[in-house]
Amino acid sequence: MSGFTEYKNSLASGSRIPKFNHNQPLFTTQDQCTIVEYVMEILYPFRYWTLWITNRQTTTLYHVITVYHDVFNHMDGEMRALANKKTQWKEQLYFAVNVVCQKLSKYYAKGTPTTGMLLMSARILDPLRKLRSFRMWDKGIDINPEDKSSNTTQYQDSFLKYVENKYCAKH
Repeated sequence: MSGFTEYKNSLASGSRIPKFNHNQPLFTTQDQCTIVEYVMEILYPFRYWTLWITNRQTTTLYHVITVYHDVFNHMDGEMRALANKKTQWKEQLYFAVNVVCQKLSKYYAKGTPTTGMLLMSARILDPLRKLRSFRMWDKGIDINPEDKSSNTTQYQDSFLKYVENKYCAKH
């Protein structure tokens, strides 16, 4: 049995392992383990979305709104759960979650019509999604998608000209 497993089992049973008695002041208590587990639960969406986005092999920029909404919803739930708690560490955790929400709100508020258009453009131009049809058509008629006469290139060029002339020129 590993040292950590022995230690964890000793926590559960309330006993201490004799060979570690000289380190007793350094032992993690069951309450401390509970606090760490609670913090990990609060941070779960940050971990989930970080891993999800880093494992994508395509554009992820347009997912930012989904990520923010998921994180805000999770934090709101945590704030409601912690709102009336009287344990000192839960009160401190409530304060920390509140600060996190304020910081996220500042970043979220920096979204403008221009960044919104950027997010939509990223979604539309995502080559693994929106341009898949054009690439399949090009392949079907034996045209290189990078060729100027390809459906893919024509769509990209037309869309970018539209955004530049109709949207960016106004802002």
